[in-house]
Amino acid sequence: MNLLPRASGNRPRLACEISPQGVVAARVELAGASITAVSRVGLATGAVLPSLKPGNLVDRVAVVAAVRKALEDVGARGNSRSSDLTLVIPDAAVRVLLLDFDALPNRLSEALPIVRFRLKKMLPFDADDAMVTYQVMSTGRGLVRVLAVAIPPDVLSEYESVAREAGFEPGAVLPSTLACVAGVEETEGPALLINANPVGITTAIVRSGILLLHRSVDLQPHVGGVPANFPPALFESNGHALPLIDRHDSAGEWAAQEALPEHGHNPYADVTTVISERDSRTWEVSSSQPIGEPSEDISTEIAQAVSVAAAYYEDTLAASPTRILCAGPLGADALQNILTRNGLAQADGLRVREVLDSAALSAAVTASVPRGWLAAVAGALTA
Repeated sequence: MNLLPRASGNRPRLACEISPQGVVAARVELAGASITAVSRVGLATGAVLPSLKPGNLVDRVAVVAAVRKALEDVGARGNSRSSDLTLVIPDAAVRVLLLDFDALPNRLSEALPIVRFRLKKMLPFDADDAMVTYQVMSTGRGLVRVLAVAIPPDVLSEYESVAREAGFEPGAVLPSTLACVAGVEETEGPALLINANPVGITTAIVRSGILLLHRSVDLQPHVGGVPANFPPALFESNGHALPLIDRHDSAGEWAAQEALPEHGHNPYADVTTVISERDSRTWEVSSSQPIGEPSEDISTEIAQAVSVAAAYYEDTLAASPTRILCAGPLGADALQNILTRNGLAQADGLRVREVLDSAALSAAVTASVPRGWLAAVAGALTA
């Protein structure tokens, strides 16, 4: 098991993402080449309920069948020599943290216990038993910044075992947003990435391959595994979904990691949002509300998450973001509309586009699976 990217030459040529909405698979002929085949298989509501506790795969039989079908649809054969794949799992099933150290040993055997010890007070599960991996993001005078990923072993085993039952071996495992980040082209400078879905949103900032921010927030309380005010058909209608880290329970955790030493200021401590307050109301399909867009209260939550990330971007990079890269089932158009309605896009000149450039995929590929859905598997194949 490998929770972080490896060199593309060693990465499997298959990638598969398991999410509450379904399974997406993609294949390349050669490592690092363009995607040649994609597929998507839907899952019933409640079949996958990602969290940090065992029981993520509620309908295990259905998930195994969906994984098998999605991979077979891209021409993969289970239980064969070429059955290794990169498995992408929901952000809700892992904890991704940025940690600062004065120094860190070069040897993995010496550094990993130090990283694990640091995580003891930051994880809502036992750090000693957790599957933990890390990657050094940057080093400087008296500072080593580390990206750490931790997951309860029982949760990881759930996802890996369904892949194996489908006839495939997970050679690498990636959280959804880290997989998306791996596919970001940085020719235009630092990127603010939004991975939005029906139950949560993850924001990330990457510059020259270095992750500066990774923040996941719940959008709605859950009722029987289904987010209130968020009908499953919401994103499906777009053609274009994770109970994530609770922002209140993890306030201390974010405060500890979000103030970069070169600035010494935590923008989350006093950020003034430009989001207008609206009354909560249940979203319903009607002639007055565009199909495929969230309710006003959910839209406000999404816009606020973007606003916080934008404030952090400005404080850290001393510049305002002008573009947002969108991943996940929400889609760039819907996210642009949300930001515009909440005044954020107009105020800061933010423009939203998909992580995947349309030129990078054939018309046949994007016709079968929208680009937002493909962002994670595409990143997993190019990392």
